[in-house]
Amino acid sequence: MTGATDRDRAARVALSCVADPGDPALQVLLRSLAPAEIVESIRAGALPPRWRASRPGAGSAQSADQWDDVGPAGGTGPASVMIQAGRACQAGREAGQAGGYQHERALTRALARWAARLDAIPAAEQLALQQRDGIRVVCPGDPEWPDERLAVLGDTAPVMLWVRGSADLRLACQRSVSIVGARAATGYGRHIATELSAALAERGVTVISGGAYGIDASAHRGALAGDGLTIAVLASGLSYGYPQGNQGLFAAIAAQGAVVSELPPGRGPTRPGFLIRNRVIAALSQGTVVVEAALRSGALNTARHAAELSRPLMAVPGPVTSAASAGCHELIREFGATLVTSAADVLEMIAPAGEGLLQPRWGPATARDSLAPEAASVLEAVPAAGGGPAVIAVRAGVGLDAALRCLGMLAAAGFVERCPRGWRVRRAADPRGPGG
Repeated sequence: MTGATDRDRAARVALSCVADPGDPALQVLLRSLAPAEIVESIRAGALPPRWRASRPGAGSAQSADQWDDVGPAGGTGPASVMIQAGRACQAGREAGQAGGYQHERALTRALARWAARLDAIPAAEQLALQQRDGIRVVCPGDPEWPDERLAVLGDTAPVMLWVRGSADLRLACQRSVSIVGARAATGYGRHIATELSAALAERGVTVISGGAYGIDASAHRGALAGDGLTIAVLASGLSYGYPQGNQGLFAAIAAQGAVVSELPPGRGPTRPGFLIRNRVIAALSQGTVVVEAALRSGALNTARHAAELSRPLMAVPGPVTSAASAGCHELIREFGATLVTSAADVLEMIAPAGEGLLQPRWGPATARDSLAPEAASVLEAVPAAGGGPAVIAVRAGVGLDAALRCLGMLAAAGFVERCPRGWRVRRAADPRGPGG
């Protein structure tokens, strides 16, 4: 795979500065125009004639209302707005090329919206400073671009990513899992997130999370403790590094993994931006685990994205009395999330078919488990104080000959012994049998 050209890279950097993450209007234009052409259109305030002539559905009488309400993904509310925008794009494609939804008026308004932010595009000198600070630009077409993961986002896919860290993003995501949860985590949740992440990291699984306080931070620290890779997808620019109290953690993640953002380095977070960011967390990984989440936790938004993308969705159960785990229980009960309690459970969900299968849940077999049904019934019928063969036969529901035969076998195996009243369970051994 060849990398993006310098012109394409510069244009994508510019677009990341002027367009909101996940803006479906931008992806519509990218399907027919090169990034540099879109930047030129933004500066000119009009779509190029080539787009008007070649766009699917040119001259369609379809109503513009379908696109009039589609702005930046999530710009007016939670991530459901983004999902609706993506579905609108998909619905337009499925309506057929002759009835394309790419209405010029709506896209021209998008150009005007982006033009108001042209001053945010960094100069070449500023980009050079950011590169010296360890920040690199990763674009579609680059060897490091995780296209097999992000392509599923369709019209809400990132235009590019800002990355700081030692890990190759594409390779790190090939065997990965997102571990997310509440910021206001309990001690139980933090413990589970740390232990689970460490165990997965030791098995070569990259842990992806959002870098926030609580479960996210515990997941990252667990992966670092397990000497594995971890990726933090931030809702702010990399130089801003929100939350600022986790700057030390971000530095450790960059040294052992990668810190990623769609936003330019100095950009701060916005409230909708956290929800929009979650789609990238879900898309980069093979599956998502919600460790601890209340009913209104933002982690449930990441879970919904995972479900939308048909990626395995998992949840860790908590105490039934804990409001902090109510969201996890809701995911298991109402949304079909798989209940997981260990790294082995998670590996079974994300491993290729035939790999990582769980071991049986029950304990080790005992000598008593190998008894034939008739012998087991006779053993169960032996009175604690002892009893004769006839009594034992009646209690076991077998004939006297069968009872005598089984008692002889049970005595040879060390389960029963003779006593003054007949037969009794051998007291010197565990009632479950020798070695049980």
